[in-house]
Amino acid sequence: MPDSELTRIPGARVPVTTDPTGAMSREWYRFFFNLFNIAGAGQTDSAASSGLGAELAPAYTPQMNEKRHGVFYDTTTQAAAVINTAYPITINTTQIVKGVYIGTPTSRVYVDRLGTYNFQFSLQLVKASASSKNVFIWYRVNGVDAADSATKVTLAGSSAASVAAWNFVIEMNAGDYFELVWSTDDTGCQILAATASAPVPGIPSVILTVTDNIN
Repeated sequence: MPDSELTRIPGARVPVTTDPTGAMSREWYRFFFNLFNIAGAGQTDSAASSGLGAELAPAYTPQMNEKRHGVFYDTTTQAAAVINTAYPITINTTQIVKGVYIGTPTSRVYVDRLGTYNFQFSLQLVKASASSKNVFIWYRVNGVDAADSATKVTLAGSSAASVAAWNFVIEMNAGDYFELVWSTDDTGCQILAATASAPVPGIPSVILTVTDNIN
C-alpha cells in the first residue's frame, strides 16, 4: 500500500476518542501507528530509509547555537611615545577564530553577534629605570572608555618585569568592537615581545582570548 494511503488523515467526522471509554478510535490509531512505522519506529537510523520516513527526518541538523571564540597574540614590542597618553594595544596574529575577528586598526576585536563575552588577556610589562613606574590598563567598547575599568600596575626596580593578566566580561552587540588600552607615566615602560631562545619559545607582548560560553 502506498504511503499516501497509510498516512491518510481520517475524516473530520471521525472522532479521535470513543465514548464512553475515552480510548482512541480505530481509524486514528491506525493513522498514528502507520505514521510511526514509516518514520522508522523509533530507530535512530530511520533518516536513511526511503519514503515518508526520510522526508520527515532531515539528513543534516545545523547547530543553531555554535559558540563564538578567538585566540590572538602580538609579536611586537609596544612602547608609549608620550607619557600619560592612551594607546590602544595592537594585535598582529590570529591563532583560532570563530565569529570573533581583528579589524582595522588591529587594536579592534570585533564580534559578529549578540552575546556576553569573556575577554581574557596577559601583557608582558617591562621597564629599564630603577625608580618605580606605573602602567594603567583599561578597555573600550566602540571607542568609548568603559567606566571604572582601569587598573594600575606598579613596576619597581631596575629592569623590572611583570605580567598583567585578568579578564573583562562584557555584553556585546553584533558588530561591536573591544579594545585594550594602556598608558604609562614613563616612556621606559614597554609591553615586551621576545623571540624564541632555546629552550624557551617566543614571548608574545600580548595574548588575548575571547569566548561567549557564559551565555
